[in-house]
Amino acid sequence: MNKKDYYEVLGVDKNATDAEIKSAFRKLAKQYHPDVSKEANAEEKFKEIQEAYAVLSDENKRKQYDQFGHAAFDGSAGNGFSGFNAQDFDFSDIFDSIFGNSFGFGSSGGSTSKNRKTRGSDKLIHINLDFEEAIFGCEKQIKVNVSETCDACDGEGGFDSETCSTCHGSGTVTSQQRSLFGSFMTRTTCPDCNGEGKTYRRKCSKCNGRGRIMKEKILNVTIPSGVDNGNRLRLSGKGEAGSNGGPNGDLYLEFSIQSHEFYQRDDDDIYLKVPITVSEAALGCKKTIPTLYGNIKMTIPAGTNTGDKQRIKDKGVNNSTTKHKGDMYVVFDVKFPEKLSHEQKRLFEKLADTDLEDREINKFNKFVKNN
Repeated sequence: MNKKDYYEVLGVDKNATDAEIKSAFRKLAKQYHPDVSKEANAEEKFKEIQEAYAVLSDENKRKQYDQFGHAAFDGSAGNGFSGFNAQDFDFSDIFDSIFGNSFGFGSSGGSTSKNRKTRGSDKLIHINLDFEEAIFGCEKQIKVNVSETCDACDGEGGFDSETCSTCHGSGTVTSQQRSLFGSFMTRTTCPDCNGEGKTYRRKCSKCNGRGRIMKEKILNVTIPSGVDNGNRLRLSGKGEAGSNGGPNGDLYLEFSIQSHEFYQRDDDDIYLKVPITVSEAALGCKKTIPTLYGNIKMTIPAGTNTGDKQRIKDKGVNNSTTKHKGDMYVVFDVKFPEKLSHEQKRLFEKLADTDLEDREINKFNKFVKNN
């Protein structure tokens, strides 16, 4: 059966460099790998590009192919070079660089990957604060359970190390795998040393061979002023321990703020609903208003209605993170008495004899009358 030209299969010209050939193969292998491609002929295509790359990536085989074509490998060219089988080519290195370990090709990095410094995981804990603690900031003692490098074995997990007899220190084992689209050599992490390349005669009893132990820590933390629900504070290096000498992860504190009986917060602004009597609303008055920073005297104008508000500048949240200071808004709520004394009832009846209707009331009454 006639085979396609290998250069045509990879989509490169005959003068392509090794780097261009490898790049073309990586792109096509990722496109047509049967585990990821949904095309009907993906398996056949994948076998085809494997074979083309196995030849063109090898300097000697490429020279033979350029001179004799496909005949270089079936013995008909009389060149003494025959019996080449693309299935014997070890693709594990390049597959690992394309797919990593997600398709079972193993790790070409072996013990190098396993033993490189790895940063520890971040950790998140939730902290409850009352309203004032969030507004003004505070000092907190936080208890947190995090992993630490075992001090008994210095994170090794054991004592008296020796070279792994299974992988001979490489951290990987090589095996031949067969599939519908051919067979090839693959490298996987050594099951006996977990890629370390070494084993231990004695396992550390303190960490049970893990190299890390859980420990409760008490941290003194300064909570900045102005934190709000859902805000997070990062404590660098206070998370889980790294491996192989890698740095610790970070610890994140996420805040949940208790509500206040009277104050309501909107970002850095504070709202306070102030109840006033009918007479205070009608006649106006001076009233003591509590703020976050102490009491102040406020003049309430005559004719104040429910929902009217006054702004008090810079009496909101002093946010140390954003460097912004909010305002405070006093919202008035006119309250009517639930019960009237005889004297109060008499005064209201007398008041009703006077003209208390304003323009809006008159407008509404006229609408009712004409409806």
